[in-house]
Amino acid sequence: MRARTTLVGATALLLSAALVGPAFAAGSATGGHLATRKAVEAAVRAGVPGVTATAKDTHGTWSTTAGVGDTRTGGPRSAADHYRVGSITKTFVSTVLLQLEAEGRLSLDDTVEKWLPGVVHGHGHDGSRITVRELLNHTSGIYNYTSDEDFGRTYFTKDGFYAHRYDPITASDLVAIAMRHEPDFAPGTSWQYSNTNYVLAGMVIEKVTGHSYADEITRRIIAPLHLTATSLPGTRVTVPRPSSRAYSKFTETTGPSYDVTKLNPAIGSSAGEMISDSADLDRFYSALLRGKLLPPRQLQEMKTTVKGTGYGLGLADIPLSCGVHVWGHDGGIHGSVSAAVTTADGRHSLAVNFNGDWTGDMIAVVEGEFC
Repeated sequence: MRARTTLVGATALLLSAALVGPAFAAGSATGGHLATRKAVEAAVRAGVPGVTATAKDTHGTWSTTAGVGDTRTGGPRSAADHYRVGSITKTFVSTVLLQLEAEGRLSLDDTVEKWLPGVVHGHGHDGSRITVRELLNHTSGIYNYTSDEDFGRTYFTKDGFYAHRYDPITASDLVAIAMRHEPDFAPGTSWQYSNTNYVLAGMVIEKVTGHSYADEITRRIIAPLHLTATSLPGTRVTVPRPSSRAYSKFTETTGPSYDVTKLNPAIGSSAGEMISDSADLDRFYSALLRGKLLPPRQLQEMKTTVKGTGYGLGLADIPLSCGVHVWGHDGGIHGSVSAAVTTADGRHSLAVNFNGDWTGDMIAVVEGEFC
């Protein structure tokens, strides 16, 4: 699957679609959402099979859909669609680690070696020189396993995907792929997005708590916020209903699209395995920015961004062309590209999903809502 610029790319972040981020400002058209609706329709005209989006603000909740959820039957997308959210998973993982910091169970300045001895080692990688904070803000220098050529041929080409989409794979397997390469830079000296960072972050959660990152996210975030459409599927290959099909052209931008709905999401692990829907994502990011999930000090840490990137700890400050800033993340996995953002006060949120991964302007949808 080719790299594509997504929403967090507006803050100098180029995400792989594989795993694959102020004052209230609403449009002046009917219901305040006409520009959002037009941007959604434009994405479908550009070739996205279907789009679903839900916004929530002080006036209530509004949803729109366009295009189809199934190109074979012509069935429409639904505002209630479950979909794979890819790297949006990272904000949930970071929130749990910051909660653990607030509880005094770890420090963000702990080394990775302290919690995962011997795991980050080889070809210049050294976990004793990398902190948990550097995992979360992508300043660790650890190689991104999804950039590995063999991994790409196995999972992001048509033949490879259909031969291997159900393969068993573990977090340790993913880290081992990264350790076969040299680091991108010395820890703390630069910035580069790496999915390996968040696979390791999930492993740290398990080591600190004795429970999987999925269990901790469920107990600490999903259950308290009643996110009934949100789940961490582990190795489950299907998406709960209601849901649409997911489509990819793999490394091409033209030609046929392929149904990639079923896959083992363990290839994303704690960097990108989650499933949710737009209403749940709105609720999560609103609660997070309103201080419902983290104490003020930890929320401020999360919002402290790396200079020149806009990226904090699993959360991005995204400047829009109209001067408004929103906070959130985007994410992609085969056939599914998503974004979820909210204003700094958490009072105006938007979540959107494309069920095709090769085209469409996600930033235009967000700007339609907030500009």
